[in-house]
Amino acid sequence: MATPGQPTLYKPEHCELAQNYCLLGAINEVLGDFFGVTGRTIGNWIATHPDFANAVYRGRAVADARVVRALFDRACGFSHQVSRTTLYQGKEQTVTNRVSYPPDTQACMFWLRNRQRHYWQARAEATYEPADDMAALLDAAGESMRHAGA
Repeated sequence: MATPGQPTLYKPEHCELAQNYCLLGAINEVLGDFFGVTGRTIGNWIATHPDFANAVYRGRAVADARVVRALFDRACGFSHQVSRTTLYQGKEQTVTNRVSYPPDTQACMFWLRNRQRHYWQARAEATYEPADDMAALLDAAGESMRHAGA
């Protein structure tokens, strides 16, 4: 049975494009701009077209994994080989160096606050509980004022 309303702009060939665009970090609104529809329409396509949903989730999973790996490397510190070609006394020479990056404290804290929130909160929870009776607070303030004036 045909659904009422405007015909869908969805095409099966959108799957590969959506996956590739999600590899770059695209969210529904960005995908919508790319395909000429709204972000809500992209959400509907994800809900109604399993092949499109799988393509979007696969692309996002790979992109997220790359970012997680980069954050992890930054938090723990890393090193890599750098090669460059130089000209020395008229001859080309390739120089290879190992470049090391120390752990980044801010990346460590971000990682720990998100992965182990109960141990690495940004601030301690408040233990102060405000008084329920505002009149008692006002009486106490008045009492201290009387003693200060005496």
